[in-house]
Amino acid sequence: MEDYGYYKSIIANLEKVNETQGGNIQKAAKLMADAIQQDKLISVYGGGGHTTLCMGEMFFRAGGLANINPIMETGLTVFNQALKYLQLERTVNYGSAIVKYYDLKKDDLLIIFHNIGINAATIDAAMEAKKAGAKIIAVSSGYWQKEMPADHFIRHPSGKNLFDFADVCIDDFNPVGDAVVHVPGLETPIAPVSNIVDFYIAHLLEIETVSECLRRGVVPPVWTSANTPGGDEKNEKMLEKYKPRIKML
Repeated sequence: MEDYGYYKSIIANLEKVNETQGGNIQKAAKLMADAIQQDKLISVYGGGGHTTLCMGEMFFRAGGLANINPIMETGLTVFNQALKYLQLERTVNYGSAIVKYYDLKKDDLLIIFHNIGINAATIDAAMEAKKAGAKIIAVSSGYWQKEMPADHFIRHPSGKNLFDFADVCIDDFNPVGDAVVHVPGLETPIAPVSNIVDFYIAHLLEIETVSECLRRGVVPPVWTSANTPGGDEKNEKMLEKYKPRIKML
């Protein structure tokens, strides 16, 4: 089977994350461990389209943190009609209205995923979170933020990038256009890499956060797979604790 370099492209991207982003992931994990130690939620937001799947990957997931609070708006996700969510993620003030509804407070923690990092729904969400005094971990691509023209129509009117608002920036090195495979005979590239890399970063954050918690003598709240024998019983206490606090549980 010929993958036309797809596997090598993915591995190269993952290796670049490993080689350059370890310090940023550790900084982010310390903020996440702080939230756990202080019995706070860790809110997660996806700025539109397929990037919202990263939020789903961290929420109520086997082996995932139980205090993850997804800032969920179906209108921005792939479960809305495609052309509709495309327009909504470009709509000014939409992202701020979503974040405002979840009522973030000073020193709350918000993780924002958006591999492009320049669209209105992402920038407005970051602005609203900063206005509330929240801390932001941003997972995005420096390539997109630097290489997209300053006057490109999908940019937020402020011209700001997601990394401009973040306390910790984690670069996923997603290339402009996302798709990386060029099959002879077809002009349009295929096979995107962003979600594979962003899912990897999400789980690195979980791993390092759990490790940091244990170094502090704090037992992190972690879901057991509900589909394993005894899984529901193991999760029962955490559901009692977090269901009143997390809107999507």
